[in-house]
Amino acid sequence: MPSPSDLRETLLSKFLSHDAVIGIIGMGYVGLPLALAFVEKGFPVLGFDVDPEKVAKLNRGVGYIKHLDGGRIAAAAATGRFKATGDFACLGEADAVLICVPTPLTPQREPDMSYVVSSARQVAATLRPGQLVVLESTTYPGTTDELLRGILEGHAGIRCHPEGAAEAATEGSPQSGTTALRCGADFFLAFSPEREDPGNKNYGTTNTPKVVGGVDEVSGDLAQALYDQIIAKTVRVSSARAAEATKLMENIFRAVNIALVNELKVVYDRMGIDIWEVLDAAETKPFGFMRFNPGPGWGGHCIPLDPFYLAWKAREVGAPTKFIELAGEVNVNMPRYVVGKLQHALNERGKAVKGSKVLILGVAYKKDIDDPRESPAFEIMDLLRELGAGVRYHDPHIPEVGPTRRHPDKQGLRSIDLSAEIIAAQDAVLIVTNHSAVDYGLVASAASLVIDTRGIFRSASPRIVRA
Repeated sequence: MPSPSDLRETLLSKFLSHDAVIGIIGMGYVGLPLALAFVEKGFPVLGFDVDPEKVAKLNRGVGYIKHLDGGRIAAAAATGRFKATGDFACLGEADAVLICVPTPLTPQREPDMSYVVSSARQVAATLRPGQLVVLESTTYPGTTDELLRGILEGHAGIRCHPEGAAEAATEGSPQSGTTALRCGADFFLAFSPEREDPGNKNYGTTNTPKVVGGVDEVSGDLAQALYDQIIAKTVRVSSARAAEATKLMENIFRAVNIALVNELKVVYDRMGIDIWEVLDAAETKPFGFMRFNPGPGWGGHCIPLDPFYLAWKAREVGAPTKFIELAGEVNVNMPRYVVGKLQHALNERGKAVKGSKVLILGVAYKKDIDDPRESPAFEIMDLLRELGAGVRYHDPHIPEVGPTRRHPDKQGLRSIDLSAEIIAAQDAVLIVTNHSAVDYGLVASAASLVIDTRGIFRSASPRIVRA
């Protein structure tokens, strides 16, 4: 077997010459833009996904994520350097394997590491000397150098809870059929958190600084050298744990401030004060204030999950996270607050929620994108249906809702057209997502009741209720 220094130098040379084959597990909102970035810099790329429909579309040069330029995908397929596959035995062909898979929560709000564990085992099955493995999925500190390293080095280090959460054990011996390769000598391992912001017109994969931390110094050096080839700026930290903690820091900061402004929204509403007027005024201060807007709850893959990832890991080391967990509770309860406002508004008009017709405007988790992951719209729908309401939705970016991990029953829901007649036929219109393409003037003129969770309407009106 080549020496560790030979393996390192050979891999570094491939990165610098752009001859390295890049394998990316997960062709979703993180993995696909990353794959395109590598292809556009001349690297050969293998995109791995368990969804055969995605694989087939990518190999035809057809996209499925609306905010990604379809021309980039077609151009990548035309180069001959990009191939999508569901055959994970091909992972051995890659010089660098980047893992971009979901890290959701269990129903008990514990980390569900099943996707990471499954991917790591696929990598371990074909791991060879001289490969770099990088985890990009958001996770708790210690995932890379405990859980992932244990799998790749072939130790009996995985205990899976019934709900799918997994943790690394500190003891164990190499299992038969595993690689028994050594991290930092035979293969290299790092963490570099994704920082995708779907729909952001100013920052994307290549111009957003990339945080990189290795399990060891050599692994960190190699990971940084790789990302330096496609990213305008890399930010090196001392360890994989520091990199994992950095991503949690970013999103917990947002989660806590969203919770704060949501709580103030409730307080100010009781006082008869308009939170949106207050925010507009506070934002005029040129220093010491950063604006966050209230809403119907949190959404997306990161912000609703990351606080609970850190809280779970913190309990392991006996460090309570009361402040973070309280912020999580505030945000989790916002859909109930919104439904309560709707229920009260209908009661004021002599109408019960049961039997009422409610139109939800927007099921994407944020403005002008087609991503419904963890959207508060689904929780609001469920709560309204439990109360006996008839619920439909309109979203110009999501014509049909597929099943999600938390809401598998939502498959088959379709967006309805928006017209004055349809709006007028509703007992209430509830704005969940403030898409630009919606004609809010039409909504205001035709609806008998509007529940506005996004501050669309700033002028007072007896038919518009802030929530």
